[in-house]
Amino acid sequence: MKEPNSTTDPIGQNLIKLISNVCFSVFVFTVLVITVIAITYQPPDPWESSRALTRVFTDVENATFQIDTSVLKTGEDLGMVASSPAAAPGEADVEPSDSQNEPVVQNPEEKGLNLSSVTCDDSRLVNCSDRGVLMAIKRFNLKHFKSIVFLDYQPPVNGSNANECDVSWRFRNRKEKSWRRYRDFRRFRIGYTDDCSYKIVAARGWHSGVNARRPRTRFNGTRSERAARISPSYRDDDINDTIPVLGSDLAFRNGKYLYYSRGGDYCKNMNHYIWSFLCALGEAQYLNRTFVMDLSVCLASTYTSSKKDEEGKDFRFYFDFEHLKESASIVEEDEFLKDWKRWEKNHKKKIPVRKVPTYKVTPMQLKRDKSPIIWRQFDTPEPENYWYRVCESRAANHVQRPWHALYKSKRLMNIVSEISGQMDWDFDAVHVVRGEKAQNKEMWPHLDDDTSPDTLLAKLQGIVQPWRNLYVATNEAFYNYFDRLRSHYKVHLLDDYKELWGNTSEWYNETTVLNGKPVEFDGYMRVAVDTEVFYRAKTQVETFYNLTADCKDGINTC
Repeated sequence: MKEPNSTTDPIGQNLIKLISNVCFSVFVFTVLVITVIAITYQPPDPWESSRALTRVFTDVENATFQIDTSVLKTGEDLGMVASSPAAAPGEADVEPSDSQNEPVVQNPEEKGLNLSSVTCDDSRLVNCSDRGVLMAIKRFNLKHFKSIVFLDYQPPVNGSNANECDVSWRFRNRKEKSWRRYRDFRRFRIGYTDDCSYKIVAARGWHSGVNARRPRTRFNGTRSERAARISPSYRDDDINDTIPVLGSDLAFRNGKYLYYSRGGDYCKNMNHYIWSFLCALGEAQYLNRTFVMDLSVCLASTYTSSKKDEEGKDFRFYFDFEHLKESASIVEEDEFLKDWKRWEKNHKKKIPVRKVPTYKVTPMQLKRDKSPIIWRQFDTPEPENYWYRVCESRAANHVQRPWHALYKSKRLMNIVSEISGQMDWDFDAVHVVRGEKAQNKEMWPHLDDDTSPDTLLAKLQGIVQPWRNLYVATNEAFYNYFDRLRSHYKVHLLDDYKELWGNTSEWYNETTVLNGKPVEFDGYMRVAVDTEVFYRAKTQVETFYNLTADCKDGINTC
């Protein structure tokens, strides 16, 4: 008799494996089905759910009393209607009204609000603090000011009359490279649409919403009596051009400085000054040192009313000192010399100084110098004593001028924004160069004729649409020279805005406090403002590219 086989039956093993595989397949399939359902499942509309619940609790059949289906309007209902999702930018259609061409928020029912039974009372007062008012103003601004980036709004406040709201906002111009922010505040008359949404009935111009204007910080009276008598003497809190102070002797001694004495660049034209100044600042950055800066600027005679060089101008009149402080390591010259003298007095010894008598000592040679102070001296005759000579030849490959650190003065740019704002940022501009160039027939033989009023009008008619706002940036001294253009365009000149730097203006008050005495709005400031307004125009017509065939720098220089 044979013994039974001690091994497990192969059929039983295969059956167990088969059952295991089937169970695993069922598990995988179930997981897959649940995953697909989870991905494709769409929950019911909560608005529909709320409507269903409303019908359940309000539908009364065979009742003795007749149900009132009108909506009882309370404060939150009116706020929701005006500030519903349909009023959000980009989520609702906007169409102009027949009379004022203002944006109207359309059909809130698309977002689930049933307003078919709402009756609007146009005579009720507008609540300026309602969020819907601000939303209507935002939509209006986005539609009408395409060249402006709106950064933030303040809550609207009541205007001077019923249904008027004043609102303030910060903005920047899309064409400006810097991210500096400016402020505007305007007044709007608010009305209602048929569906009780807010609409803009009328909008006033630049800086018209005086009730929304932010109160400015007054000076505390520590300035001179003359400055204290200015009314009103406000300080723009957005401008911080205070002079940095090192403070302790230790902070001064631990620093490393590059100090330039005054050279032949002083009292040269502003382009020459900037070219030299940025060379010095670039060398300081290359040497990883703090630049000792003289804030005193000598304005060349070409920019002054006296036709003489004028010393003692403040760098902060023309350029953004706050941005410069943030972009480069600098210390003001008077503060530096005071700290230097105090340190040597307190410690009874001299600070090591490396004096460099000529520009021919290159920045590369000074790179490893360990002296706390490197003092470049420019005592040689012109042009050997120009600062920019330091950045010539091989040094030009190592020293980079930090153009990004130099912006125009925020106070001047505020004037630029005011002029552009008064034209509602919708204007064209022409730059007309005349003055000495138009009189110099040898270097610019055609310029005078090509910029005459009749010729100018004929050329502009082919470029600028009639009755557009036309800003004329020019050095032409005769104000009425461009009257010929007024029969076809709304002409604006810089002198039309004299109140922006007059003795009652913010610019006048702030610069007087900064300087200790009134500051003249000089020729370079006029050029700076003219240029920046020109750059913000939608159509820009240049003299030497559109109006005349003469070369910008004279004959045979094109």
